[in-house]
Amino acid sequence: MSLITNVMDHSLDDGYAEAAARRKAQGEGGLPKTLRAKLGLAAGLVLAALVVTVGAAQARVAAPVVAKERQELIDRIDRETAAADKLEGDVDKLRDDVSARQRAALKKSGGSGQADLVGVLSGATAVHGPGVKLVVNDAKEATTGGDGNPRETSGFSDTGRVRDRDMQRVVNGLWASGAEAVSINGQRLTALSAIRAAGDAILVDNKPLMPPYTVLAVGDGERLSTRFQNSADGLYLHALEENYGIRTGISTQSDVRLPAAPSVIVRTAQPSTEKGTS
Repeated sequence: MSLITNVMDHSLDDGYAEAAARRKAQGEGGLPKTLRAKLGLAAGLVLAALVVTVGAAQARVAAPVVAKERQELIDRIDRETAAADKLEGDVDKLRDDVSARQRAALKKSGGSGQADLVGVLSGATAVHGPGVKLVVNDAKEATTGGDGNPRETSGFSDTGRVRDRDMQRVVNGLWASGAEAVSINGQRLTALSAIRAAGDAILVDNKPLMPPYTVLAVGDGERLSTRFQNSADGLYLHALEENYGIRTGISTQSDVRLPAAPSVIVRTAQPSTEKGTS
């Protein structure tokens, strides 16, 4: 019973009791808790202000260096852009000079009319005259996904976008309907031109084109328009408009202008004067 009485009388260990008494004495003789908390907060704010001040000072020191490097980069880009523009201008001048020399050589070899015809048909010379203007554009609700009805012949889901094979059929239909020269978005087509796809983009001679696709064709405007719309390729384009929402519009023009195709070299063959052996 004496042990139980001792535990009840001295429930707190002597060491704990001593520590509690010491803390109580320090609290009575020291600063109030609220004052200590305020002093701690003030010290934290001072430290934070010091960090911000040092960071701002470092930023001010580094700002001129960053601005100088940025300006040097801008100046370098401007110089390289100007150099590229100059080179492009030189290429255009040389191309025009080559074309002029080719025409002069063809005229000297005989038959300027034939030389002009070869230049027109090959796409080496710019042309203008009556013709048609055909605009082909994606559907209003065109997307990059594929949740629509599939075009069974190609195996992909239609998205309302004009495809490279659509433009191939349009161009071939115009040629078959009597077009003498054709361009797409200012890109002149020749016998060597290729219309391909790269993702959702259409490439003409490896140059990407953006919709709407404006096709200009030189020829007898009324006759060319009627023959194309009644052809299989014209009916195909109409089916795309009806079934997939692709927008099209064709009109006759009194004068359309087509540029020359770049880097086209016209060569002519001469009959051999030597007699062959049988």
